[in-house]
Amino acid sequence: MKLIECVPNISEGRDKNKIDRIVRAAQNCGVKILNVDAGLDANRTVITFAGAPEKVFDAAFALVQKSCELIDMRAHNGTHPRLGAADVCPFIPLRETAMRDCVDIALKLAAKVSAELQIPVYLYEEAAATPERKNLAFIRKGGYESLPQKLKELPPDFGPPDFSPAVQKSGALITGARNFLIAFNVTLNTTDVEKAKQIAAVLRSKLKAVKALGWAAPQYNAAQVSFNLTDYKTTPLYDVYETCKSEAAKLGLEVKGSEIIGLVPEAALVRAGKKYLSGDGVCRSKEQKINAAVTALNLNLHAPFRPAEKIIERVLL
Repeated sequence: MKLIECVPNISEGRDKNKIDRIVRAAQNCGVKILNVDAGLDANRTVITFAGAPEKVFDAAFALVQKSCELIDMRAHNGTHPRLGAADVCPFIPLRETAMRDCVDIALKLAAKVSAELQIPVYLYEEAAATPERKNLAFIRKGGYESLPQKLKELPPDFGPPDFSPAVQKSGALITGARNFLIAFNVTLNTTDVEKAKQIAAVLRSKLKAVKALGWAAPQYNAAQVSFNLTDYKTTPLYDVYETCKSEAAKLGLEVKGSEIIGLVPEAALVRAGKKYLSGDGVCRSKEQKINAAVTALNLNLHAPFRPAEKIIERVLL
């Protein structure tokens, strides 16, 4: 059976009632909700669900529709860059599914959202119409506050190019198709956001297939370096973490630990654990490698890391 994953990010991370209603809108379409990860400081929730292509499409539209109904971007604030109530909605190929299938669903969603909800829609990654639009950061630069000018200078791929009262409330949607991405935050022993941004800038230039930014995390009384690993096989988790530690040390800082937002492939943790255990010469089981990765990366720093709830292959069972 064909299986597609969808990971919409909505601009609400504080109001549990709104988040629950948005999640239910998707769930009622017959998909399996794999993970819901709300961030207070980012004021953003990452929702992960999977299912057959037609059900994933219906769920994505229902989620976008409910998000735009419940979230007013005119009153939104948070540390994470965002462009709309349903900010970004990527589709990821899983079982028996090609990237082209995900591109087709993204295009279909963009057409339906723009026609029925009158929301501007941008396409990114594998669904992008031009090379520069493949980059999410390029489209989202300046955030919601830049949208009035952005709609003029960077017209949406679908939908109205004007900042109407409806668009003022909803913002714009970004949708597309991509491979699996790991959202990984590293927490520093400082509240100095400028130093976190400085580390992020260095790592963006040093590491391949990694996007990084620094931000404040008042919930943790700390600053964080937030990463998107767009290809964890090219640059694995341990490389990101250890390089971040090295750059932090140059500034007289320490890394306290990390967190994974949403889900992570089992292979990414196994590879990290294998690296951290490589010096003892003992053959280890898969579970031992995963446990070693959780310990070395201190993934339990902010909340217990439960493999059954955070590893995508296990959640899909």
